[in-house]
Amino acid sequence: MNNASNENKLTQLNELDALLPREIRGQPQVLPRIIATVKRGELNLTKPGRPRGSFLLLGPTGVGKTETVVVLTNQIFGAKKLFRFDMSEFQTQESLGLLLGAKLGETGYLGAMRERAAEGSLLFDEAEKAHPRVLDILLQLLDAARITVATGQTLDFSGFYVWMTSNIGSAELMGLQHSNDATLERHVLSRAQQALRPEIFARINEKLVFNRLSYEHQLEIAEKFLSREMEFLASRGHRLELDKSVLPFLVRKGFHPKLGARPMRDAVEKLIGDAVTERLLAGQSASGALMVNAALDRLEIC
Repeated sequence: MNNASNENKLTQLNELDALLPREIRGQPQVLPRIIATVKRGELNLTKPGRPRGSFLLLGPTGVGKTETVVVLTNQIFGAKKLFRFDMSEFQTQESLGLLLGAKLGETGYLGAMRERAAEGSLLFDEAEKAHPRVLDILLQLLDAARITVATGQTLDFSGFYVWMTSNIGSAELMGLQHSNDATLERHVLSRAQQALRPEIFARINEKLVFNRLSYEHQLEIAEKFLSREMEFLASRGHRLELDKSVLPFLVRKGFHPKLGARPMRDAVEKLIGDAVTERLLAGQSASGALMVNAALDRLEIC
C-alpha cells in the first residue's frame, strides 16, 4: 500500500468514531466494539486464514443492524462491496447449490461475488433460518475464510468481514418492557446461543444486542432524515422552516411497532414531498413554514 492509500485508509478509520454514532442512533453500547474490530481488521491485525472480522447483530427489526453494515462498508470499501444474502431463501438443502454452484463448472453466488471483489462485507440476514448444510458454509467462512465451489476451486474470503443479523429473541425483548438493558442482552444472547450451533456461535468475534429505540431516539432519527430532505429541497430552491409539531408527527407516521424506524426515511420523503408538490401545482412558492394540518392528517407549507 502506498503512502497516499495508507493515509486515506487511516482517515477513513479515524472518521468512524464520529460517523457511526451520527448515522446509527440509540446504540452506544455496540458501536465502539464494532469500530474496534473493524480498525483491527483494516490494520492487518487479524489472524491469517480468518475473515477480517465477524459479527452477530441481534435485536428487533428497524433499530440499525443492517444500516450499521451499510454505513461501515460504504466508508471502508464503497457501496459496491456489500454482498447481501437473505438466509430465509436458503432453507432447503437444494439451496446450497445456489451458493456454491449446483453442478460441475458452476461457481454459485459466492463464486460470482468473489470474482467481482477481493474484499468487502458479506451480510447474511436472518442467519438462523438457513438449512444446516448452508450453515456449514458459514462455519467454513468463520473458521478458515475459504470455500470450495462446484468448479473445484477453493476461494479465499480473508479480505471480507462476515456479518450475520438475526431477530432471535426480539419478540420477548419487545415484551420485556421493564427489564434493564443488561438483563435483555443476557436473555437475547442466551436465545441466540440455543438457536445457532455452538461451533458457529463460538467463532464469531462480536455478538452484539441492539437496543429497542426510545421515543427520544425515534425523534433523533426523524430529525436526521428530515434534515437531509430539507437540504435536498433547499438545493432545489425550496427553503423550509419547521413548526415544533413536525417531528412528533413524523415519528407517529414513520415509526412502526414491529418494523421500528425502517419506514422512517420513506415516510419523511413522502410527507414532505407531498406538501411541496401541492404548493408547486398550485403555482405557489414551496418555501415557507412546514406545519402539521391535524384535521387532514398531513403536512402543509404556509
